[in-house]
Amino acid sequence: MSTVATAAPSTATMGLTSTLLSKLLPLISQSANRKKLLLALILYTVYKYRRSVLFVRPRPDLPGPPGLPLIGNFWEMATVPKTDFHQSQERNFAKYGKVYTMAIPGIGRTITVKDPEILDHILRTHFWIYEKGTRFKETLGPLAGDGIFTADGDHWKWQRQHASKIFTVKAFRQYTNDVFVQEAQRAINYLDKFADTGKSVDLQRLFYCFTLDSFGEIAFGEVFGCLDDPSEDVEFAAAFDRLNHGLAGRFLSPVWKLVDWWTGNDIRVAADRAIVRDFAQKIIDRRRRERAQQVKVDEGKDVGLGKKDLLQLFMDIGSEEGGTPLSDEMLVDSVLNFVIAGRDTTAQALAWTFYLMHRREADPAIVPAILQETDTILKGNPPTYETTKQQKFAEACFNESLRLFPAVPRNAKICTQDDVLPGGIKVHKGERVTWNVWAMGRDQDLWGEDAREYNPFRWGKMDKPSSAKFASFHHGPRTCLGQGFAVTEAVTLMSMFFQKFTFELENPDQKANYMASLTLPMEGGLRAYVKRRTD
Repeated sequence: MSTVATAAPSTATMGLTSTLLSKLLPLISQSANRKKLLLALILYTVYKYRRSVLFVRPRPDLPGPPGLPLIGNFWEMATVPKTDFHQSQERNFAKYGKVYTMAIPGIGRTITVKDPEILDHILRTHFWIYEKGTRFKETLGPLAGDGIFTADGDHWKWQRQHASKIFTVKAFRQYTNDVFVQEAQRAINYLDKFADTGKSVDLQRLFYCFTLDSFGEIAFGEVFGCLDDPSEDVEFAAAFDRLNHGLAGRFLSPVWKLVDWWTGNDIRVAADRAIVRDFAQKIIDRRRRERAQQVKVDEGKDVGLGKKDLLQLFMDIGSEEGGTPLSDEMLVDSVLNFVIAGRDTTAQALAWTFYLMHRREADPAIVPAILQETDTILKGNPPTYETTKQQKFAEACFNESLRLFPAVPRNAKICTQDDVLPGGIKVHKGERVTWNVWAMGRDQDLWGEDAREYNPFRWGKMDKPSSAKFASFHHGPRTCLGQGFAVTEAVTLMSMFFQKFTFELENPDQKANYMASLTLPMEGGLRAYVKRRTD
């Protein structure tokens, strides 16, 4: 009985199981197919992007460091020390040639070049195809806003047209006589306190003070007071420097927002942004009050240097043309953009110049040559615009330092439509093209076997290089408006310093490094001993 009783349920169960299996097997088979299909899709995606970033077009036609599947060259970029970045690109050029590519999550495909012909194509002949792009504006926005450094197209063009009005030969003569000489004399008065005392002074800090006070007076009619006591921080300048350094790490990091939040850098950036923008706004407000109280003597006369300065030119936009004046936000952007150009780049170039010519390994003929030129041309008198044009060796010393330590060592543009570079290299819409001025200045194919040596004498033995080769002041329509301004300012200061003093580095064997920044400041400053000339 028990056997019969148990057999019946067993048969029923088997029948039910058979029925269920007959219905489930197709589903199981279908699920297995889905898994296989999913696995195949994953393997195909990993293979397709085995050296690139997910959804970034692979470029097997171009050489470059092999990336990891799906994340491309993220790890390589994340582990390069910030003070070795430009050298790492040099190593890549040495390995892959004058053009190579990398792909980074959040940034996309980057094609890096150091060829003057390609640079001329990007920055001049096909200028309007390549733009700064939204990422550049986003990362630099807290400092530059919508100013001339981040602007593209017509917005950039009209800013440049207005700014160009203060960079004229006639204006340079006035700047040299009325500003550069006076501010350089204030810097000399400061050095007098250290001369022959055995105490060192930070020359880079002093150069920052000189360029900010000089440019502030010329561009904004504003005396920042940095040279009152260069050893003391000016709040605006200190916040400006912190902001400059705080934004530098954003350019190559796909997760900079997370990093900034984690490290607290976002809070520091916001605080420093408020300081510098508030300072710029006060300059604008003060100018409006002065304008309201001013009684014009002659048409065209204004505050500042007896004519319209840069700030007034921008404040008058719209009112003179019957249009809409610029907002305060845009005026602040303009002020801060030109502070970057007028203060940081020239000061840093001066620091590298004094470093390179006073190192122990420097050519011992350099300093005597600049002293002789200074004495022969100036004859003990203050420099003028005309004498700065005669001081070719001083200018060569300055340019040679910019060749090796360019103020903007690397730059980039986004391609807005498919293009073909010289040599048949394709650039697809949305890809980024970067050029490394640092590496170009050390390229033996461009500058000879002594390309890595500081040799200002080379400038007197060669034809003037094209700006596509010597790209420290950019190239094409965006060539630096202030190139002549910077050279005149630097030569004025150098000649006045060398009329009075000789210099010796605190550590003549110092291996100077650059700081991670939007420009190229010298890490730790440049400490030197000052001695009065006895000859």
